[in-house]
Amino acid sequence: MTPSSSQTSTLGYFKWSFIVTVIGLALGVWLGWNTSGTLGGMATVFFICTVLAVLEISLSFDNAIVNANKLKDMTPVWQQRFLTWGILIAVFGMRIVFPLLIVVIAAGIGPIDAVILAAARPDEYARIMNDAHLPIAAFGGTFLMMVGLSYFFDPDKDVHWIEFLERRLSAAAAIKGIEIAFVLILILGFSRLLEGENVSLFVHSALYGLVTFLIVEVIGGLLDASQKTMSAAAKGGLGAFIYLEVLDASFSFDGVIGAFALTQNLFIIAIGLGIGAMYVRSMTIMLVEKGTLAHYRYLEHGAFYAILILSVIMYVQTLVHIPEVITGLGGAALIGISLWSSIRYNRQNAGADAAHGQSPGHGHAQGAVGHAAEIKA
Repeated sequence: MTPSSSQTSTLGYFKWSFIVTVIGLALGVWLGWNTSGTLGGMATVFFICTVLAVLEISLSFDNAIVNANKLKDMTPVWQQRFLTWGILIAVFGMRIVFPLLIVVIAAGIGPIDAVILAAARPDEYARIMNDAHLPIAAFGGTFLMMVGLSYFFDPDKDVHWIEFLERRLSAAAAIKGIEIAFVLILILGFSRLLEGENVSLFVHSALYGLVTFLIVEVIGGLLDASQKTMSAAAKGGLGAFIYLEVLDASFSFDGVIGAFALTQNLFIIAIGLGIGAMYVRSMTIMLVEKGTLAHYRYLEHGAFYAILILSVIMYVQTLVHIPEVITGLGGAALIGISLWSSIRYNRQNAGADAAHGQSPGHGHAQGAVGHAAEIKA
């Protein structure tokens, strides 16, 4: 891919995603034939891989927007590292190693035994994964909630989509630790709806999620402070890289657990979700290089509202099952509405911007494109 976004068509950003899709679906067909020996079984695996890929894309579109928001402030070197090493961690770490690690810890068996269990006894493997859903939802929901609240509880935030609400949240950010207090109150509230040992399991897992967020923030701050003394080429990224990896892991929890509702085969899940993860990467590159976040001023707002909704849904899922399609459609709807609001704003302010000789968001978009000039797919 050429570095300039003006020379890259929209489809060009998805070149590698299309290639991975073909390879992944071919592997799915091969796996279906080898496990069933019938055309029907082969078609079933092909269909499940496709559905899982679509599920991952719908659940993670807001992830791509948040990634782009962080990436645009990183140096090209660290942008490239996240888009190469980061995608390997996302695909192989979260979609393969993470489910295996859960079974290793929950069942008290070795990694090799976990792989054998996934291949030979998928029903038992799926049962262990489902039993681990409550602590995973509590941990991931808390981390994502802190991500969303930190965006709105920001005293420097001066662009507001839902004016009456966001202006008050921005002003309340002057109170130190208000978002932490809010999350702790919510944790205590949800814990009262649970019974037995689930109460302590939920509270401890949620606190681990909160502590993980705070640790990542502290590490990022320390690294940013230390990088002030480094050369310009070395600046800008390890802290953000760690933050994005933990964020991607939190987004992945819901998709990985939800995938077991469609199939209990770990390898089919890895293929389907891996394909979806590649499209998230492609969308992230496109958003950064085209300066989309700068041009559509409320798009980030929609993504962070979607994150907050997802975090609450993950909490609610500790009580009742919520279909993943609702989660995906809810986030997509919020992002769609924020996009529509951004377009309407641009049209209403086109006259004022034209008087200054630029289109809405043009200057910021060009800056984002220039900063991302060295990203390659």
